[in-house]
Amino acid sequence: IVAVDANGKQSLASEAGSCNGKHPSDWVVGNRTDISWTAVEGATEYNIYREEAGYYGFIGVSSGTTFSDNNYQADTADTPREDWDPFADGNNPSVVAFHQQRMVLAGTRDSPQAFYLSRSGDFENFRKSRPLQDDDPVEYLIASGSIDAIAWAASFGDLLLGTSGSEYKASGNGSAITPGNITITAQSYWGSAGLAPIIIGNAILHVQRHGAHVRDLFYSLEKDGYAGNDLSILAPHLFEGHRLRQWAYQQTPGSVLWIVRDDGLLLALTYLKEHDIWGWSRHLTAGEVLSVCSISGPDSDELLLVVRRRDADGGTRYCLERLAPQWQDSDPVEEAFFVDCGLSLHREEAVNDVDGLDHLEGQSLAVLADGSPVEGCVVRQGRIRLPFAARIVQAGLPYASVLSPLPVEGNGESGSTLGRQRALGRCCLRLFRSVGGRYGAGRDELYDIPFLPRRWDEACQPFSGDVDFLPAGGHGPSATIWLVQERPLPFHLLALSLDVEFAEI
Repeated sequence: IVAVDANGKQSLASEAGSCNGKHPSDWVVGNRTDISWTAVEGATEYNIYREEAGYYGFIGVSSGTTFSDNNYQADTADTPREDWDPFADGNNPSVVAFHQQRMVLAGTRDSPQAFYLSRSGDFENFRKSRPLQDDDPVEYLIASGSIDAIAWAASFGDLLLGTSGSEYKASGNGSAITPGNITITAQSYWGSAGLAPIIIGNAILHVQRHGAHVRDLFYSLEKDGYAGNDLSILAPHLFEGHRLRQWAYQQTPGSVLWIVRDDGLLLALTYLKEHDIWGWSRHLTAGEVLSVCSISGPDSDELLLVVRRRDADGGTRYCLERLAPQWQDSDPVEEAFFVDCGLSLHREEAVNDVDGLDHLEGQSLAVLADGSPVEGCVVRQGRIRLPFAARIVQAGLPYASVLSPLPVEGNGESGSTLGRQRALGRCCLRLFRSVGGRYGAGRDELYDIPFLPRRWDEACQPFSGDVDFLPAGGHGPSATIWLVQERPLPFHLLALSLDVEFAEI
């Protein structure tokens, strides 16, 4: 007898009972036997099985605790489940995923190359039938020729598995995976680290074996399998000597993968597979980022960060922070939030004192008050005092946004320009809704892009258009332009044009 609860979950079979008399194969018309059993708490019905040729086959269902066997044919293709626990005695898995209504567990202590699929639709059930049925659990040991522990698993049409030496595809030969229908084929031999992969559109991203390079994996029609690229190849300086600790994907806005490096630096990978576009950037702050996660918000994904920061007196503070939403084209400049670890204050009446800044005690802040930047504000007793009253205040730690393109190179009449002396002539910036910023031929010698509010306590109006300038600096083999925004104001660059004069050989 097998008890079944309201959710359809079955218990293990009871001990077998016996009846006096002839075997059902010797019964004649009218023969029968009545059986009964003790009720099981929580059971809504019971499945009854009778022995036939060494198997216990299904013969009927009862909603009570009695059943009359009228010589029903025992279905030995439907047998009670036998207990099976591949994770007993501390053999715990290190990888979990879900695929085709099954839970996938892999990378156990004793069998690091094995993976297990639960019963269909019953994630915590690994009980087997005898003989095996299509919805029974699956056990598979990847025989790769070396001991390559499974590092991750992901459902991506097929079941993809990353080991320390290779990447595999598990499929069911055109149908669902079953105990008798599963095929494993290697897709690449880069190897994977233990960081859980992230699916972005039609590609899956994973970290290469030694934990420092990011690769994508996508279906290739030419290969009739999965292929990928090293997405870190164009920015190797960001990864040399480091490992990637954690990551989170922010789909909107921008399709950005945020990655925590082992030294607390926050990296961002903008990834647009459909356009074959990806690019890296660094995001420095006065502290170390320890963890990131992304949750879905009403209009976009929200990125949350745990950041370890130092107090002015040398103490340590752990802050749970949220990445501010992008400043929209329709937003007034008063709502521009370009500070770290900051607060946004909205008041009905204009005020000079801004409190609630205890977490920044003793720090010098960047402040935007009613759209006008304010300098020289230091937090004392959890508050700052503004030189003029304001209703909308953005206050937090300052940071600098820096853009410096690589030196321009090309092929001229006298050959390549690589290594030749050059100087910058007229430069042109095309800006959109920007305020301020600085430019120069070097990081240490910068000049302001002029901006002024109409009055001291009024908002700076964003500028859209072209800005021409002549950067200082003489000839050099690697002359380029530096664009820096150090104030808590928007700076949106659409295009950059440089006139480069090369010296004759």
